[in-house]
Amino acid sequence: MKNTVTICFTNNKGGSGKSTTCSNVGAAMARTGRKVLLVDGDMQLNLSLSFFTEEEVLSMAENQKNLYYGVTRQEDLSDYIVHTRYDNLDLIPSSTLMSSIEYELFTKWQREFILRKGLQKIKESGEYDFILIDAPPTLGGWVMNILCASDYVLVPVEASPWGMFGLANMFDFLNHVRELVPSLEVMGIVVTKADGRKGYFRQTMETLRDMEGIRLMESVIRVDSNIEWAQDNSAPVVEYKHSSRSAKEYTALAEEVIRNAGGKREY
Repeated sequence: MKNTVTICFTNNKGGSGKSTTCSNVGAAMARTGRKVLLVDGDMQLNLSLSFFTEEEVLSMAENQKNLYYGVTRQEDLSDYIVHTRYDNLDLIPSSTLMSSIEYELFTKWQREFILRKGLQKIKESGEYDFILIDAPPTLGGWVMNILCASDYVLVPVEASPWGMFGLANMFDFLNHVRELVPSLEVMGIVVTKADGRKGYFRQTMETLRDMEGIRLMESVIRVDSNIEWAQDNSAPVVEYKHSSRSAKEYTALAEEVIRNAGGKREY
């Protein structure tokens, strides 16, 4: 029986490309035949909107078929899974109510592990090869919940003058979480929104390479208007335009993630 590997996509700075990276890595994995469950942990709903229209996402919020209700009710999250239109790719959608999740969790017993418990039966079933979780750009109790439910952390960093702002604080936070979950590993940093014509791209790469003990992923995601067109059509770019440069880059990143997660997968 296979182990399900859970990977969190997180950065406490907004605009880093977390949701786009999570959706496209998941879709690229699914295209290889891996079974993938995406979990939208962000109140901005961007991961959900990567696969469903705004009307469909709002409908799922209204009928309570979303992560907020599953977590606050502390239920098995299997009942909150919806199928996307792509083979091997499912989603637990988010809700704007996630804005109050910190308050909802504050008085719960063992609140840091509520999401972990909610995903437990899904992981034990072995139905999915990977669970990919999109975290909000904060460093609070809910992100701690997501990290405690994960095996690996992947950190998208925008190649811009402010892209690395707050990165040190985030890694300090990760070290604190590892006191609760020593098995949690940082898979690496992936550079997004890169423009090789600009000097700060090279500066960003040099700075990240010099970070001790942190892997810089080989795959780099460059600026590509196809990503925005895909988002406008509620689709990941690897499905919207598989021949595009960004689709190829996300596919390469997905292959790299699969290789790096190999140590925690068994068949």
